Amino acid sequence: MKFIPAVVLIFFFSLNLKSQDIQLHYDLGKYRKYLTSTVESFKTDHWGSTYYFIDLDYGSAGNQGVSLAYFEITRGLKFWNNPFEIHLEYNGGFGQYKATPINNAYQINDAWLLGGQYTWNNPSFSRVFQLQGMYKYIRGKNNLSFQVTGVWTFNYFKNKLTLTGFADFWREDNIVGVGPNSKHSRFVFLSEPQFWYNLTKNFSVGSEEELSVNFAGHRGFMINPTIAGKWTF
Repeated sequence: MKFIPAVVLIFFFSLNLKSQDIQLHYDLGKYRKYLTSTVESFKTDHWGSTYYFIDLDYGSAGNQGVSLAYFEITRGLKFWNNPFEIHLEYNGGFGQYKATPINNAYQINDAWLLGGQYTWNNPSFSRVFQLQGMYKYIRGKNNLSFQVTGVWTFNYFKNKLTLTGFADFWREDNIVGVGPNSKHSRFVFLSEPQFWYNLTKNFSVGSEEELSVNFAGHRGFMINPTIAGKWTF
């Protein structure tokens, strides 16, 4: 559930600003019906910005407690006065599931990314869009890959309504589907737009829509909505 809050702050390095929030989502998707927590943090400094998030799934795949953990951290580097930055990123994680007659676990392959990003904003900074283009190395799968990412934050009605999210498209070799319906896939699409109504400065309620193609072993297009709450520190 990647979301880069107030990405526009990268222009104001001297202010050393930061933002942190925690989200709790209940997944309404078919065969899901479990909770996901997200902790994320964004901070600027004199050389750019750092963002990270940690996702934990609870109770999926027949488990009790944490069934999946995923971590992502990015660093934007900038030594000049324009909207372009150097982008560095790492992501990875692991999961577990209950099966008969044994339980099992799996790894989300480590990935390292390097590239550039461009940020656009309107004069009031209430609408921000960032485009990233990166080389991607996926341990044990793809030595030479790529990823294109778009990230957005739009605020309306005096910041009472916030639309935010991301869209990723990347190259990765996978087998998707089950049995005779399985096939080899070379590309993955994932987008998670979020809609938040800000009840107070700190507390928001809303929803996330996970839109994917050939993601996490599922063949073709899927949509998985959530209902959610968020506390911003």
